[in-house]
Amino acid sequence: MFIQLDLRWMEHPFPLGSFRIASQEQIDTVLGLGLQTVRYVPARSDSEFQNAAAPVPPDPAAAGSSSTVAAEPVPAAELLKQQLLAQHAALEACDRHFLAATRTCLRLGAAADQDPLQARAQGEALVSNCVDDLLFNGDSVIRLLSEGVGERNALHPVNVMVLSLLLGKAHGAAPEELRAIGLAALLHDIGKVRMPPHQWVRTKDMALGDLLGYQRHVAYSIDLGRRMQLPRAVLDGIAQHHEMADGSGFPTGLRGDAIGPIGRIVALVNYYDRLCNPAHGAQALTPHEALSVIFAKGKAQFDSQVLGVFIRMMGVYPPGSVVQLVNDRYAIVVSVNSSRPLRPRVVVHDPAVPKEQALILDLETVPELGIRRSLKPTQLPRESLDYLSPRKRICYFFERAVDPASAKVLP
Repeated sequence: MFIQLDLRWMEHPFPLGSFRIASQEQIDTVLGLGLQTVRYVPARSDSEFQNAAAPVPPDPAAAGSSSTVAAEPVPAAELLKQQLLAQHAALEACDRHFLAATRTCLRLGAAADQDPLQARAQGEALVSNCVDDLLFNGDSVIRLLSEGVGERNALHPVNVMVLSLLLGKAHGAAPEELRAIGLAALLHDIGKVRMPPHQWVRTKDMALGDLLGYQRHVAYSIDLGRRMQLPRAVLDGIAQHHEMADGSGFPTGLRGDAIGPIGRIVALVNYYDRLCNPAHGAQALTPHEALSVIFAKGKAQFDSQVLGVFIRMMGVYPPGSVVQLVNDRYAIVVSVNSSRPLRPRVVVHDPAVPKEQALILDLETVPELGIRRSLKPTQLPRESLDYLSPRKRICYFFERAVDPASAKVLP
């Protein structure tokens, strides 16, 4: 049934006051609100409820004769508080793990030349912890992080590591393969520690000398990887992270199957992250735009199977995408479960709700409230832009998936 609660926002714990009932827990919560009546909208309900008679309320006397003692309902304000605390705790945990990863990345970069074996040990420990968490979590979602989280000079390698691990898992990689993927992704740009900062990122107006210097980072990374005594598969992944399936990449112009499985994954994720997080912020694409560009203009450059898995994993609207819903509300996508790519979790601009108290809405639980279109942040009205605060840099981590039927973290 699609129901409407005639309550103010602070008087109930749901992200919206009107929604389709999707779980027994929602029914229990509604019953706990102490309402005498609940408005029901047949035209927006499932077909079996469109012509149904109104449900008969339970007989209090019969309920009292039951041997089962009903649980005391939790007040709506307390439920709302609990949900907000859990929501903030989950984001803070992801932010904290990402920050720790970027700090480890900076340390191993500084140690790479002087103590390469120590640098390798630090990198392997970081990747192993991430792989263990990823496998332990079971079904994981990709989570957009807070603005400004992490050490700036390590955002890119950690971003690439996180997404490469998720892509490797989605592609069916075994645990040891995931560790090799993660290590290659984390260290793919390690050679840049030997280069001046102005050569670290390729730009359209780069002078030829600087372009050649930029391209040498692959050779430097391979050299440091050898000094770290990295496995062959990891070295190949580092060596091939700029190779393209159509032969347009560098440094050797490999084509198709000549590029190894790790190189195919890291090259795609590296390219995606550079589209979202270029050297100059004004050139940044939204995550939705970045996926669209890769699929429409660059799909010949990447392995078709890996690209297909990546698009399914990221969803049509990856975290960080700004969207307009079918009810004309504006929202930002904050997480995506690859098993439900068209139904991400979003924060909706609601003027009646303070932004710091906005609940994340799982579109899986509100099937009638889909996404109409993706937008650039500049297309948002000023009040929506301020409320949603689209990220200037897109950073991701993973967290345990949430069951849409219960809206609780899975055990």
